[in-house]
Amino acid sequence: MADLEKMIKQLSELTVLEAADLVKMLEEKWGVSAAAPVAAMAAAPAAEEAAEEKTEFDVVIKGPGPKKIEVIKVIRQLTSLGLVDAKNMAETPDTKVLEGVGKDVANNAKEKLETAGAEVALV
Repeated sequence: MADLEKMIKQLSELTVLEAADLVKMLEEKWGVSAAAPVAAMAAAPAAEEAAEEKTEFDVVIKGPGPKKIEVIKVIRQLTSLGLVDAKNMAETPDTKVLEGVGKDVANNAKEKLETAGAEVALV
């Protein structure tokens, strides 16, 4: 049992990048996907680095709300998508309108989409 406690201590000292590399190595060795455990492993080191502020955000549309046409127009402005693609994005819940953008861009996009009537989340 002492060996397990030693392993737990060593794993808790990993940085986020080291934990991600470990996951990749284990996935390759065992031929499995650890999609859910990756989040759990990344969460522990992230708690230690809570002082760091998140710098990249995804703008996720939860629903178009009552003014779908207005939301589609805003999506087209933000993404330069065509009408059909913007319509599909507006109608599909949990779709990422923008990925990996800065805080100001994400907040600006969220404000525009919410003004148009959409339900939006930043992740």
